[in-house]
Amino acid sequence: MTGPFILTPSAARDVDEILGYVLEQSGPHSALHVREHLLDGLMKIASHPGMGHTRNDLADESLRVWTVFSYLIVYRPEARPIQIIRILHGARDIPTILETGE
Repeated sequence: MTGPFILTPSAARDVDEILGYVLEQSGPHSALHVREHLLDGLMKIASHPGMGHTRNDLADESLRVWTVFSYLIVYRPEARPIQIIRILHGARDIPTILETGE
């Protein structure tokens, strides 16, 4: 995924894992559907960096979060281009993942 944003290596791995999981569980049509919605969310964030919620509880820095399906796109709103930190399922322990870099 490319665009007016930067995916960190961790975020790029997250996308690969998400799409791989959806492909395995639900097939190519569903994986393409999820990919399109994630890309749409990333493009919206890049166009409007103030979107989503500020989450000061996730890390030592102020991050914002935008939700696509059950996935949280965690990003740095001040960076230009926008820097996508992670894309994680909302049921995961996001603060611990961000702290440890898992």
